[in-house]
Amino acid sequence: MPLQFQGLRTTIYKVDNMAKAKEWYTAVFATTPYFDQPFYVGYNIGGYELGLQPEEISGDLKSANVLTYWGVADVQATYDELLHNGATPFEEPMDVGDGIIVAAVKDPWGNAVGVIYNPHFKG
Repeated sequence: MPLQFQGLRTTIYKVDNMAKAKEWYTAVFATTPYFDQPFYVGYNIGGYELGLQPEEISGDLKSANVLTYWGVADVQATYDELLHNGATPFEEPMDVGDGIIVAAVKDPWGNAVGVIYNPHFKG
């Protein structure tokens, strides 16, 4: 029997300061966590889970080989707001074809956070 994936459920960002990360993600995603424990903080972002977990590794050592893109209506405005809130540039906004625009930043803990406008995707 072939595997049957049901779609993305959770993206987890590991942070070395849960209190500050919770404050930052609450501000930039404009929502409060639905689950808040020292070992895990969970947010419902448009029906998908953004999770924070504690980590001991410094942000400089993190890999960006996996990148989650959060859907937004305006990539440039979201990118600018993330930078205004302390993120650093990672991938500047660009049109990748067919009206799809992407960008990414690094959060204050070194995690890559992507944003995408895709007029063809209906979530």
